[in-house]
Amino acid sequence: MDVINEVFNKSGGASALARTLGIAASTPIMWRSRGRIPAEYCPAIEAATGVRCEDMRPDVNWAVVRGAAQPELAAPAQKEASDA
Repeated sequence: MDVINEVFNKSGGASALARTLGIAASTPIMWRSRGRIPAEYCPAIEAATGVRCEDMRPDVNWAVVRGAAQPELAAPAQKEASDA
């Protein structure tokens, strides 16, 4: 199942999703026609439907957005760059 349709199904439809998010009823329909949910809505949609942000927008580094990035992994790369 397409992730946008999954979001619609779990939220009770496009209109119900729009009400939950406080946006115009036509906006989720526009997302479906474009084939993409804007990343800024993903956390609220995840909270409402259980559909993970990573599934809605796999192109976004959600570990960084969620604050789960491990800073120690970036440190060696920064050190190598300064050594060069």
